[in-house]
Amino acid sequence: MADIGTLLSEIVGTEHVLTGDAISEDYAHDEALSRDPVRPAFVVRPSTAEQVAQVLRTASDQGIPVTARGSGSGLSGAAAPRPDGVLISFERMNAVLEIDTENHVAVVQPGVTLQELEERTAANGLVYPVYPGELSASLGGNIGTNAGGMRAIKYGVTRHNVLGLEAALPTGEVIRTGGKFVKASTGYDLTQLIIGSEGTLAVVTEAVLKLHPRLPHQGTVLAPFTDLDEVARAVPRVADSGLGPLILEYIDGLTMGAITYSAQLQLGIPDDIKETSQAYLVVMLENRSAERLDEDIEELGELLSTLGAKDVYVLPGPSARKLIDAREKAFFTAKAAGADDIIDTVIPRAALPDFMARVREIAQENNTFVIGCGHAGDGNVHLAVLQKDPEIRATVLRALFDAGIGLGGAISGEHGIGRKHVQSFLALTDPAKVDLMRRIKTAFDPAGILNPGVLFD
Repeated sequence: MADIGTLLSEIVGTEHVLTGDAISEDYAHDEALSRDPVRPAFVVRPSTAEQVAQVLRTASDQGIPVTARGSGSGLSGAAAPRPDGVLISFERMNAVLEIDTENHVAVVQPGVTLQELEERTAANGLVYPVYPGELSASLGGNIGTNAGGMRAIKYGVTRHNVLGLEAALPTGEVIRTGGKFVKASTGYDLTQLIIGSEGTLAVVTEAVLKLHPRLPHQGTVLAPFTDLDEVARAVPRVADSGLGPLILEYIDGLTMGAITYSAQLQLGIPDDIKETSQAYLVVMLENRSAERLDEDIEELGELLSTLGAKDVYVLPGPSARKLIDAREKAFFTAKAAGADDIIDTVIPRAALPDFMARVREIAQENNTFVIGCGHAGDGNVHLAVLQKDPEIRATVLRALFDAGIGLGGAISGEHGIGRKHVQSFLALTDPAKVDLMRRIKTAFDPAGILNPGVLFD
C-alpha cells in the first residue's frame, strides 16, 4: 500500500494524498442511516480530469476499489468508501467554469455545490431548477444519483437538465458526451447512461447543465385534509389542472407537526383544523406576472376546496420559505427523532392511495412506525421507518419495496440503491435486466474498481 501511496502522490502531489489519521471522519461516510463510518486507505484530491483518469488507471492496474465523493450528502451509501480503497474527493475541482447566457447553460466542475450555482445563476436571471433539498450537495453527486427534489413535477430530475459530461474512465481515458445543444441522434446516449449510475461506470469531471429563465413571482398554498387518502386523490387533479405547479408535496400530520416544531414555524392554522387534519398538501406556483399568479392561486384554492380541503391558506412569503425549508430538512428531523431508515419509493402518482393503504397495513402487521412526506406530484414517497430490530426492519423495507414495484413503481426515485438496498434491488429486479447492467458495467470498468458493492453484490 505504501507503493500505491507513492504512485498516487506522483499524480496529484504528496500534499493531496491523505492516509491514516490525516483522513478526517467526514470522509468516512455519507448521510445514509444504519451504516457505520469506514475510513478509506487513501483520500486523493485531484485538480484536473487528467489527474482523475491517471488515478483510475493506477487503481485499475493495482486492483484497488475507488469511490468518488462530492459533499457526502447522499442517503444510499454510494459515497461511502471501502477500507482498502481510494476515495476521490472533488474539493479542489469546484469551479463554475461558465454561465452561458445565450445558450442557457452552465459548465461546472463536480465539486460545485447547488448553493454556489444558485448564486451564480441568480445574478444572471437564470436558474438551475433541480432542487433536491440540500444546497450543500455537489453537482457531481447529484449527477451520480440522478437527484430529483420538489421541483421535479415541473422541471424534471437531474437527467432532464444535464446536456453533456466530461468523464474519466477506469481505463485511463477522458471522454466528452453531449454538449451545449438540447437534442442529438448520434449513437448511444452515454450522457444518460452515466447519470444515475452511482459512480459505477465513470467519474464525472465536468458537466454542461441546462438553465431556465428565473420567474420573479411565486406563491405557496397550504391545504389541510382529513386524511391522506383525500390528499392522494387530489394530487392527480391538481397536476392535471393546467396550473403547472412548481412544487406539489404531501406531508402527513405527524411529519408536519415535527417539522414545524423543529423550525419553530407558526402557519396560522386554527387548533380545531390541526387536530382533525391527518395530511397536508403544499402547492407552489410561479409566474412572470404577479397578476397572473394571483389568478392561478385563486383558481387553485377553488379546486382544492372542491377536492375536500378543510381550508386553503395562502402563505406569506417568509412563512412559505420557512415551510419549504423545513420540508427539505425533513430527513434531519426524522433522523433526530430516531428514524432507523429512510426510503424514497416511487410509484405512478395515481397509485398513491393504494400504496399508502398498503404502507399502513405493512406498518401494522410488523408493529412498526412509518411516517413521511413526499413529492406527490411525481409519485416519489419518502418514508421514515422507526424499527430498532434489524430483521423486522428488513422485512418491512422489502415489503414496502415490493408493494411499490407491484403498483408499477421502483425502489428509489432519487436517493439511489447505493450499498443500502442492493439485496432488495437484486431480488426484485428482472434478472435479465440485472445481467445486462452487469455487462455494461464490465464494458466501462473491466477491472471492476469503481464502487464495488454499489448496485451489485
